[in-house]
Amino acid sequence: MNLAFGRCRDINGPLMEAALVLYRSSFPAHELRLPPDQRDVMGDPLYHFDMCLLDGALAGLILYWDFGTYIYVEHFCIVPDMRGGGLGKRALELLGRSGKTVILEIDPPEDSVSERRRDFYLRAGYRMNSIEHIHPPYRKEYDGHRLKVMSFPRELSETEYENFASFLRNTVMKDLP
Repeated sequence: MNLAFGRCRDINGPLMEAALVLYRSSFPAHELRLPPDQRDVMGDPLYHFDMCLLDGALAGLILYWDFGTYIYVEHFCIVPDMRGGGLGKRALELLGRSGKTVILEIDPPEDSVSERRRDFYLRAGYRMNSIEHIHPPYRKEYDGHRLKVMSFPRELSETEYENFASFLRNTVMKDLP
């Protein structure tokens, strides 16, 4: 089966209704952009709202920022019925072919769900960074939240982390609270 990414530039494209349902159902409210914010960010040339397409059908989402030699994965999910079959790993491998350092965040591994998520990324070749990290809030009614930073194919240096944290605050989250 052929896996490919299909980049969307506005929220009215084909499969977008299903993609937005998947997005909203895959992440807690404090980690989601509001619909107007999502619509606005899709015009940013650094932002990629990519559908993971398996033989043309929606199989997941990988929403990321391409900033030079780095890619920051803001959101990544696979359609629930398709999980566990290696599709997520294949999507990460496809992204990793860019040759750029890939950065993402996960909840601290404190329960079975977050531990499985960490283990999935470790099996895919990602490294856990020991840096203390607070993700800025997406909405005024929430505070920032503590996350762990993972990176591929290696851990980040302190300078690389600072560059990422600055990009996160000043570009990714610039128009949010």
